Amino acid sequence: MNHSSRANRATAHSTRRHTIAIVGAAAGVAAIVAAILIVPRLIDDGSPVAAPAPTPSATVETPTPTPTPRTPAQRLLDQTTDPAACAVSFAGDGIATAPVLETQGTLYAHLPIPDRAGLVFAGWYATAADASAYTVAQRVNGARPVACVAHEITLHAAWKTPEQNVAEKARIPILMYHQFTANPQGEKGWLRGNYAYVGDFEAHMNHIATGGFYLPTWQELSAFIDGRLFLPNHSVIVTDDDADQSWFDLAAPIVAKYRVLSTSFMITAYRQDPPPNVYVLRRSHTHDLHKAGANGKGLMVNLPADQIAADLATSASVLGVKEVVAYPFGHYNDTTKQGVRQAGFEMGRSIEPGYVSIGTDKLALPVQRVNYGMGVDALISMIG
Repeated sequence: MNHSSRANRATAHSTRRHTIAIVGAAAGVAAIVAAILIVPRLIDDGSPVAAPAPTPSATVETPTPTPTPRTPAQRLLDQTTDPAACAVSFAGDGIATAPVLETQGTLYAHLPIPDRAGLVFAGWYATAADASAYTVAQRVNGARPVACVAHEITLHAAWKTPEQNVAEKARIPILMYHQFTANPQGEKGWLRGNYAYVGDFEAHMNHIATGGFYLPTWQELSAFIDGRLFLPNHSVIVTDDDADQSWFDLAAPIVAKYRVLSTSFMITAYRQDPPPNVYVLRRSHTHDLHKAGANGKGLMVNLPADQIAADLATSASVLGVKEVVAYPFGHYNDTTKQGVRQAGFEMGRSIEPGYVSIGTDKLALPVQRVNYGMGVDALISMIG
């Protein structure tokens, strides 16, 4: 072998050793890197420390929804735990009246009579369409029991012009009954005329209930007299004097049957019975002035105003309401009126025949007296 061949073999051998060395070095570096990544690092005190966890992505927070504000009616209901509570709201042109709380199953007791410049209030109605049409059958007042859905109801206002109010020419009859009898032939004695046959009374109430009559409250009658409230000419008020036992036994169940609002004028010194049903209002027939004075006329025209006022205050404390008094025997004078006003009563009912119209003297309300023997035809002649 010559010298050149030996030299070439030496060079090739050297090149292979160099290549192997580089590859080995690279493998060693890779192993060191792997060890760093896999084997826990040692801190200065020799304890193993885990590799840091990856940084979590930012959390997106869902905004808290803004609660829907509670309505005035809902806030009113929040103040009571009464399961029969009903929040009554009011709607219509010119209406900014706050809701009132009523009790389902009882008659409306807190319905306002709003004022609006240049107009006359024409009542509350179940719907806006009824208000626009002045639908008497859907007019809501204190003669109706409260009924609502989910403890709420909205009533809608109607208005008329003063000219329309006058053009109605409404004449409101106040029917005056006394005692009642189940005897078709009536009772005997000088008070025979006072005893209405209960069969006639039922026929009367049926006529009123089915004849499309509106039944005003005393508050409404007062506002009507002032020209602030429109009443349809087809209106009637039913009253009984004395609260005789026959009223409780015979008549009161009939007004409940036909759902006719009525007023029992009670002499509170003689009896203080609670209302026999929801359709009967108790009002004053004085406390103890249903007696004759020295001149043979009622004490209401014999006593000074202060004593009349004191008696009526006692009566009002028993009944829980003032509003209207029926004069015993129908007797009254200017002193009587002074005592009535002094006691805080607004109206006085006489026994003088007539009808209530706009401008009627509130302390001399006239009546339509019902006597024994008056059937439906007689009633129709009085009230339509």
